[in-house]
Amino acid sequence: MKPLVTFIFGLTSFFIFVSLFTETVAEKDGVYIVYMGAAPKTKGSLRHDHAQLLSSLLKRNKNALVRSYKNGFSGFAARLSAEEAHSIAQRAGVVSVFPDPVLELHTTRSWDFLNYQTSVVIDSNPNSNSNSTSNDSGAIIGILDTGIWPESESFNDKAMGPIPSRWNGTCAKAQDFNTSNCNKKIIGARSYEDDETSVIKYQSPRDMVGHGTHVASTAAGSEVQGVSYYGLAEGTAKGGSPGSRIAMYRVCSPNNGCRGSSILAAFDDAIADGVDVLSLSLGAPSFFKPQITDDPIALGAFHAVQHGITVVCSAGNDGPDPGTVVNAAPWIVTVAASTIDRAFESDVVLGDNTVIKGEGINFANIQKSPVYPIVYGKSAKKKDADVNDSRNCNTNSLDQELVKGKIVVCENLDKTYANEHMDEVKQLGGIGVVLIDYDSKGMASSFGTFPMTVISSEDGPKICRNPVATILRTTSPTKYTPAPIIAYFSSRGPSTIPKNILKPDIAAPGVNILAAWMGNDTAEAPEGKDPPLYNLISGTSMACPHVSGIAATVKSKNPTWSPSAIRSAIMTTANQINNLKAPITTEKGVAATPYDFGAGEVSPTGPLQPGLVYETTAIDYLNFLCHHGYNITTIKTIANAIPDGFTCPKESSIDLISNINYPSIAITNFNEKAGRKVNRTLTNVAGDGNSVYTVTIDSPANLDVKVVPNKLQFTKNGDKSSYEVSFSAANPLKEDVFGSIAWSNGKYKVRSPFAVSSKRDN
Repeated sequence: MKPLVTFIFGLTSFFIFVSLFTETVAEKDGVYIVYMGAAPKTKGSLRHDHAQLLSSLLKRNKNALVRSYKNGFSGFAARLSAEEAHSIAQRAGVVSVFPDPVLELHTTRSWDFLNYQTSVVIDSNPNSNSNSTSNDSGAIIGILDTGIWPESESFNDKAMGPIPSRWNGTCAKAQDFNTSNCNKKIIGARSYEDDETSVIKYQSPRDMVGHGTHVASTAAGSEVQGVSYYGLAEGTAKGGSPGSRIAMYRVCSPNNGCRGSSILAAFDDAIADGVDVLSLSLGAPSFFKPQITDDPIALGAFHAVQHGITVVCSAGNDGPDPGTVVNAAPWIVTVAASTIDRAFESDVVLGDNTVIKGEGINFANIQKSPVYPIVYGKSAKKKDADVNDSRNCNTNSLDQELVKGKIVVCENLDKTYANEHMDEVKQLGGIGVVLIDYDSKGMASSFGTFPMTVISSEDGPKICRNPVATILRTTSPTKYTPAPIIAYFSSRGPSTIPKNILKPDIAAPGVNILAAWMGNDTAEAPEGKDPPLYNLISGTSMACPHVSGIAATVKSKNPTWSPSAIRSAIMTTANQINNLKAPITTEKGVAATPYDFGAGEVSPTGPLQPGLVYETTAIDYLNFLCHHGYNITTIKTIANAIPDGFTCPKESSIDLISNINYPSIAITNFNEKAGRKVNRTLTNVAGDGNSVYTVTIDSPANLDVKVVPNKLQFTKNGDKSSYEVSFSAANPLKEDVFGSIAWSNGKYKVRSPFAVSSKRDN
């Protein structure tokens, strides 16, 4: 496994995942999740229909039950035949029955960069910094991931106060994990046993992958000075909310992926345990987007939010293609990935002393002078090999005699992992590799002690015109410009579940992030080095805990705020400008849109004092389900509590989803002749005192946007005020268009992005 490969597992695990995933979504005998909606009001008890169904099932097969859910919602996972699953789906009280899916992981300097970037003006307050090491954050962050390495110094509990009395969780015992591994930082640790059909079983909260440890320390790690990745990226490692507590729920195993039944069990336990924030750096692949009632993350998150828990999820790593964003339910905070202002530079020096900037991490020990012969992959082709294979330096495509002792120039035409090109050349005795690959710009892969670097396609021709070169050992300069850039792998909107919710919500650092790692990972260590205690990895997996940490800090400062208020504060205070004071761009250098980064790059301090928030209410979410096509009977089964007299609007439609009180606006099926109107309501959280906010509209030339009224007045904390936005156009829209609406009183700026499309939502 290579530390800087975006998707963490590498190709072998990817193919394992695809195999497992294909098996679980097929209609066949196996484990099925039976989802029955809301839990009973009596804590820990079973609904009558739930108990009856379980009793009937166990009479037929006493070993059928895998796990039961009863804390936050009702249901169970069981071994069923396809025929049994179909029969149970027809029973009263059952919302959905679906095969247990296998989901995937979305796999120091980042916090300093965010603090440097923030431009929101807030009141002077020594406790307002989200990175403060004071006991300003009693929030509890639950993390659903691969487990935790408790011995890491990032999880020390020095100067931390007592564990919050509201905590109801546990610290599980296992062969390699016991209660003494928990402390005042790690206050809970659970694991969910692998399915009995698994070839390799693993039941312990201990992290055997590294991903969960990295995520946990990014969200809430204690401050640790003088850490680095073998001397690179040296500095202080700290989480977004160092005062917060961590509860780890190991739902992913090294060999069997992240099972939906385990994810739902973790949600169920976390609701009862008393967490404040849940952080999930995992999800379905973009090619499989289940309906909400078949999606374990959407279902678990719905009930968690109903219990006052903020749920933050990664957006996925299937970018830059449009429509790839996952975890897009409106009650989830969905996080895209961006770069920071640190580079991992491994330059190429040519025979004429021209220096070409490259990126990658290598600890090579070759001469700094350009004395090594260069050969282009195509020129080193085996006689019977395909030309494109040799350009890629694919397996069995190169002639060893032509490669040995040389630096080989390869092209990443197939967009595969950079390390694959290294392995082939290294095996044939090559000195090093220069890989030409534009798309990976901004994300450095690790090549251990082998001399390898990645350059842009623009610089490729310069290399081939020189007979000799060398590759320099990596350095990690900071203040790199421009930054942030939206990472090329970050999944993009528009959301398709449905498109009338603008996703992702926010972007955060997710490229080359330094954080804690498991302490026994010899596979990550360069030759001759001890295993790394801190590692550099990339993915929306790394972006998600940045936002989770900020959400925890906001919760600790404002304990009565709802999950939607916290999300609103995070979104409306985001930044859209990079460190060159220009608009944030994508990896291609074009201005980012809300489909790329939602509201913008997260600010660590702005959400603490947003001025106004958009409260997305329980009624909003119920109306969303109505407009999404669910009937009132199903909705009453799903929801924990429905207000008396609630019923679905008579004219429910997908288009009306645009009208729920969300901090952004998305419109599909836009007709320029009819136009479209949406309403929003803002709540004052800035305290008592008269305050008038004035609107500013940023809209494209081909779209007319009007806001009525154009001023909102608030006098008391908690005051609410509504406005209407009208969208119209003189001509049909040829492409999706974007803009924003911002309210300001001179002290606070409350900004909401919008996206308008003439395409119909499918």
